[in-house]
Amino acid sequence: MVFVVLGTNDKDFSRLLKAVDREIENGKITEDVIVQCGKTKYHSKHMKMMDFLSMDEFNQYIEEANYIITHGGVGTILDSLKKNKKIIAVPRLKRYKEHVNDHQVQIISQFDQDGYLLGVQDLESLGEAIDRISHFKPKKFHSNQKKFVKLLDDYIKKDNHTSWYNKYREMINYLVFGGLTTVVNIVSFYIMDLMGINTYVNNTIAWVLSVIFAYVTNKVFVFESKTSNRKELTKEIGSFFAARIFSYAVDMIGMYIFVSVMMANKMIAKIIMNVVVIVINYVFSKLFIFNQDKNAKKSS
Repeated sequence: MVFVVLGTNDKDFSRLLKAVDREIENGKITEDVIVQCGKTKYHSKHMKMMDFLSMDEFNQYIEEANYIITHGGVGTILDSLKKNKKIIAVPRLKRYKEHVNDHQVQIISQFDQDGYLLGVQDLESLGEAIDRISHFKPKKFHSNQKKFVKLLDDYIKKDNHTSWYNKYREMINYLVFGGLTTVVNIVSFYIMDLMGINTYVNNTIAWVLSVIFAYVTNKVFVFESKTSNRKELTKEIGSFFAARIFSYAVDMIGMYIFVSVMMANKMIAKIIMNVVVIVINYVFSKLFIFNQDKNAKKSS
């Protein structure tokens, strides 16, 4: 049996599964193939697909596998090496939106260079690695090699291996689209104010328009949520709008205090409250709504 592991990363890695399917059809892989696919949605008539596994199930499949084909997750690689398993490792790549950076390239290269596994940087070479795996004798890995693991960890964390944009990409995108959401809100408010619409009715309509814009941009561009089935999507949308209702209440209370109590300029009050609302919304979105790791079951 061949065990294919994609881990719990929320980004799609069907590129690897397509390559494995191709090698099955080419006759390179003749054994049963079990796939722990995580968030990747892929249909195959050749492989048994499972989203997530318990630790006991995961370890059992590693034990039973003739060899492992995995992404560059250090946890899966180390678990497999500790069981003296042969490994073919393929990195998730940033350019295919499989990860936020290319640190898996360095991880796999280091393990490959030291003789622990067969690294495949180009999936066109997967078939060659499969041909080699039966004769490959991996270097014995000792679980007390803490220095080696620490070196890898330090390597990944170095600033020169992760660009400043990748490190703060989510926050930068949130600020950009949060700013655009604010523009939608303020411009809508301004136009309707010119039309003489009541301030609080105006504020409500502007809020609805900005929430719709915010949900779409947050889901697609900021947190890159892959939620697609109806139940999870309904929960996600419900949570998003519930959080925005809370921030809307804060917005309305703040507008009342500034405009009706303190007699401040309406547009200045609107700008101040939008800053407050952006912070509140980010906290809710980050921690509760689009948190991909919170509800994911561990598989490695």
